[in-house]
Amino acid sequence: MHWFDHFDGYCERTDFTYWSEPINALTNLAFIIAAVIMWRRSAGLVSARVLCGILFAIGSGSYLFHTHATGWALLADVAPIGLFILAYIFVINRDVLGWSWWAALLGTLAFLPYAYIAVPVLNRVPFLAISNFYWTVPILILAYVPFLPKGTGLARGFAIGAGVLCLSITLRSVDELWCAQLPLGTHFLWHCLNAVMLGWMIAVYRRHMLAGRGAGL
Repeated sequence: MHWFDHFDGYCERTDFTYWSEPINALTNLAFIIAAVIMWRRSAGLVSARVLCGILFAIGSGSYLFHTHATGWALLADVAPIGLFILAYIFVINRDVLGWSWWAALLGTLAFLPYAYIAVPVLNRVPFLAISNFYWTVPILILAYVPFLPKGTGLARGFAIGAGVLCLSITLRSVDELWCAQLPLGTHFLWHCLNAVMLGWMIAVYRRHMLAGRGAGL
């Protein structure tokens, strides 16, 4: 990948001018709004606020990618997403499951070989192959459900988050498939639903911490 190569992977984009994807670009405000709302609600919870900061970076990086559409902007788009996944796994391992910090870290790093194995498998399924990496996340969220503390609402919260993410990934995947029928595409709905889902997952963690069921930072 060259830093200034251009990418055209979305229905809305018709050229490489700055505002060729106005809807895809502007709907990244949903991430910013979700980050600000959850930041205000997470006073005193350092880990939750770290997640909010990463969520803000997701919106900023995605905005850069949908305006510049270059290699460096792609990195600005995907790096915060990966960081959020790893950070969320870590705080759940440590604060919800009660693992020591080093066990939580090892459990977090286990996401890397998991994704390395899962992506080629998902790539063999025609529709899932379009967003192969992203499908690893709702699968992992649901895998956590049986191990969450009972009677806390965490399992229900995780299941709802996974369901919203599945819908979001589906809409991301049909963007170019439905381009002839929907010239604006469906990628902007991926942004909107992802903002809701990530904000929701922070809220699930926040409620657990405020209930006194974890130590946090």
